[in-house]
Amino acid sequence: MKLFEKMRQQKLMSLALMLFTLSVGILIGTLINTQVNAARDTAAPDATPLTVPRLSELGNDFTALAKKLDASVVNITVDVAPPEKGAAHGQAPDDNADEVPEFFRKFFGPDGSGGGQDVPDSPKRQASGSGFIVDKNGYIVTNNHVVENATKIRVRLHGDSADYRARVIGTDFETDLAVIKIDAGKPLQPVTIANSDSVQVGDWAVAIGSPFGLDATVTAGIVSALGRSAGQLGSSARAFQHFIQTDAAINPGNSGGPLLNIRGEVIGVNTMIATSGRGSEGVGFALPVNMVARAYNDIIRIGRVTRGSIGVSLDRSLQPEVTLKALGLAHGAIIESVSKGGPAEKGGVRAGDIILGINGTTVKDGDDLISHVADTPVGGQATLSIDRDGTPVSLKVAIADRSELYKDRRDIVGDKPLESITSKVEAPADVKFGFRPRPLTEQERDSVDTRRGVMVTLVESDSFAEEIGIQNGDVIDAVNRHPVNSLEDIRKVQEKLKPGDAVAFHVVRGVAPPPSRPAAKRTATPARAADGPLGTYLSGILPGR
Repeated sequence: MKLFEKMRQQKLMSLALMLFTLSVGILIGTLINTQVNAARDTAAPDATPLTVPRLSELGNDFTALAKKLDASVVNITVDVAPPEKGAAHGQAPDDNADEVPEFFRKFFGPDGSGGGQDVPDSPKRQASGSGFIVDKNGYIVTNNHVVENATKIRVRLHGDSADYRARVIGTDFETDLAVIKIDAGKPLQPVTIANSDSVQVGDWAVAIGSPFGLDATVTAGIVSALGRSAGQLGSSARAFQHFIQTDAAINPGNSGGPLLNIRGEVIGVNTMIATSGRGSEGVGFALPVNMVARAYNDIIRIGRVTRGSIGVSLDRSLQPEVTLKALGLAHGAIIESVSKGGPAEKGGVRAGDIILGINGTTVKDGDDLISHVADTPVGGQATLSIDRDGTPVSLKVAIADRSELYKDRRDIVGDKPLESITSKVEAPADVKFGFRPRPLTEQERDSVDTRRGVMVTLVESDSFAEEIGIQNGDVIDAVNRHPVNSLEDIRKVQEKLKPGDAVAFHVVRGVAPPPSRPAAKRTATPARAADGPLGTYLSGILPGR
């Protein structure tokens, strides 16, 4: 019995071993066959697959700087009124760049493209630029040429989908600066400014802005030169513009954005480039932030920049230092002409005089004289040390307001007074859709699948409704999924919304005859089906206050 049991166990073990061996063989054969077939099906059987490593942040000074400035640099979009026919061109956006002498151009164009072409028969154009927040309460610095012809200014913060309406606080034509303000309903993050007098050639320089409408673009280079002045840049620069030159890439749309040092402090405002085309060729110019601070402080105080003037024109020879040397002088500003009835004429200054000093301070050249006189308080007096045909002369001259003294000079005060700019650009006080609705008739209600809605009878110009594409004759049957059965339903939805909220109107078209005027640029036009009108959503972000 025991022998039989033992033989039975050995038989079972042999059978189990045989089955195991057979299974292993089948498995190995299957794997080999699979690999052979896989090798046949693979396009590159001898290639090693790539492996993506684990996430790791390298990080450097530029990375930290970009993150630090994210919330402080803004994108600016403006609606620009079409130029008057026959009007002479002043310092306009980039769309007039071909008329700027030599290669120096402002870089600001419609939709950030730098192309600057008007849309045929369009009542308005859009253009974009950059700016940066200097005060937590919503004050922003940008270039004057970004906003000077604007009928509407919209500001977008990085990471915020809302468009905030801005108003102009003041502008300065001679430095091409503007201060605008938005009400974001929350404290904003301002930049930190540096002392631009400490900037040196060879320092790192970082530009942040919205080139070609691409917001939050960061480029880096170095400071390649300092003190680029009107004498060097020709008619592209004005008397009070002494630029920092950089090879950091700046392009159309960067205009008004900050130029920063490696610590993330603002050293200048990107203003123009030298280029033979439309983009960066490694020569850009930023207005030093010390000049910006002086203009900004005047603007927030009285709405404009005040500068002193004595009413003289200076000699602008190509080599003034050679002229002075020939006259036996090492420094000074040569007077070419004296304004009739101006402070200089009243004080006894003559054409041909060479001003060597003002109030005991040496005058190096013409730009130096302009700076000293401009910083002298209006209404005060200045003592001028003069060389007149080799004879020293001392004269006392009153200081006048430059903008008043040259109020008829477009090249000094610009094309338009400040009031004509600020009066056009106002921030809306409340949330308004900008259309006028009426109840549907029974016949119209039968044409709508939901048998509800209101008919749009008027769309206000430059309104939110026009911007997102609502047209006369549209039927709105829902707002943010809230059914609309009456005018009261529209009002209730409107009361609950605030600036920055997203709004989606469900619109049915084809209930009324189509409007005669063309659709807005962003309009979505649903197809009309054989069995009746079709609907679509028109949506947008409510403008900031």
